[in-house]
Amino acid sequence: MLDLAAAFIALTAFFTYLNYRFLRLPPTIGVMAVALVLSLLAYGLAWLGYPVLETEIGQIVRQLDFSEILMTWFLPALLFAGALHVDLTELRSYKWPIGLMATAGVLLSTFIIGGVMYYALAWFGWPTDLIYCLLLGALISPTDPIAVMGILKTSGAPQPLQTTIVGESLFNDGVAVVVFSIMLTVLTEGTVPTAGKIGLLFVEEAIGGALLGLALGYLMAFLAGHVEEYQPTVMLTLALVLGGSAVATHLHLSAPIAMVVAGLIVGNVARKRSMTEEERRYVDGFWELIDEILNALLFALIGLEILILPFDWLHFAAGVLLALVVLGSRVLTLAPPVLLLRSRSRGAEQVSKGTVRILTWGGLRGGISVALALSLPAGESRDLLLTLTYVVVLTSILLQGLTIGKLVKSLYGDCPADQPPGH
Repeated sequence: MLDLAAAFIALTAFFTYLNYRFLRLPPTIGVMAVALVLSLLAYGLAWLGYPVLETEIGQIVRQLDFSEILMTWFLPALLFAGALHVDLTELRSYKWPIGLMATAGVLLSTFIIGGVMYYALAWFGWPTDLIYCLLLGALISPTDPIAVMGILKTSGAPQPLQTTIVGESLFNDGVAVVVFSIMLTVLTEGTVPTAGKIGLLFVEEAIGGALLGLALGYLMAFLAGHVEEYQPTVMLTLALVLGGSAVATHLHLSAPIAMVVAGLIVGNVARKRSMTEEERRYVDGFWELIDEILNALLFALIGLEILILPFDWLHFAAGVLLALVVLGSRVLTLAPPVLLLRSRSRGAEQVSKGTVRILTWGGLRGGISVALALSLPAGESRDLLLTLTYVVVLTSILLQGLTIGKLVKSLYGDCPADQPPGH
C-alpha cells in the first residue's frame, strides 16, 4: 500500500510541475489535463503495440479505491477547508436561495435527469431500469464544492454570487448523498421505503450530521480557548476532521454535512474568538496546503480513471447528451428560486444580472459524482453509468471551468468581487 501511495503521489507531483512549468492552467484543471493527456498517450502507445505505460499506470489506478479514498478521507478534509473561510453572516443572508437549490433543486434535478435519460439510453440501445436512471440523476445533480471553490478563487464573480455558489455546493452534496442512499436502498432491497422511513433517513443523515458538526465546532472553540500555541491547535483541527468523520460514519450521519458545519463554526467562532494571531496564521496555512495537495491528488486520479473505464465514441456521445441534460435541468431548477427572490424588494438587491447563467455554468461536477457511481453494485449498468458520469465530469471541469471566468468578465467587466455590478 505504501508503494502504491508513493507512486501516485510522485505522479501527481510530476503533473503539478508540468502544469506550473508549461500549461499555466488553474491548478486543479491543469493537473487533471496533464493526467488526461498521459492517459491518452498510454492508449496511443498500447494501440501501436507498446502497452507498458497503459499497463503500469492502469495497475496503479485499479488498486486505488477512488470511492473509499474520496468519501472517507479526501471529502471531509476538503469540505472543512472550504468552509473554514466562508463568512457565516454572508451565508445567512443568502440562506433561502442556497437552501432551495441544495434541497428542492437536487430533488427536482434527480427526477428530471433520471426521466430523460431513461428514454435516451433506450434510444442509444442500452435499455436501463428506471431506478438506475434515477440513481444517475441523484449522483450527477450536486455541484462539486471541490471543483467549484477551486475555480471561483480566480473567477472574479461578485461576492453575492460567490457566496451563493459556494454555499450551495457545500451543502447540496450532502443532500444528494442522502437521496442517492434512498435510491440505492430501493435497488438493493427491491422495495420502495415508506415516506416515514425516507423522512427518518433524511433527519438522521442530514440533520444529525449538522448537529454533530455544530457540537464538534463549538468543542473546538472551547479547547482552542485554552491553548496559546499553534501546534496543539492545528492538531486539534486535524483530529476534528478525521475523528469527526469517523464518528459520523459510525453513527450513520452525513460526514460531509458535519464537516461543513464544523468548518463554518471553527472559521467564524473558534478562529476569530479563541485563537491568537499566530494560531490563525498556522491553521490557515495548514488547511490551505492540505486543500491544495488533496485537490491535486483528486484531480490527477480523475484524469487517470479513463484508463480503467469501458469507453467508445457512442459512450462519449451519450455522455455529451447527459451533460446537456444536466445543464438544462440546472436552468429549470435555478430559475424559479432566482425569480422568486428577485420578486421580493429585499431579494432584488441580492440577485444581479446574469445570475442564472453564472449559477448554471458555474455548477461544476467533479469527484463526488464519480465516487458515487463507483459505489453502485458491479454490473453492466454500473459500468455504463460510471462512463457517462466520467464524460460529464470531464466536460464540466475542462469546458465550464476554463470558460466561467470569461463569462463572468463579459457580464461584470472588472467589477470588484466584493461589490455588486454598478458600484
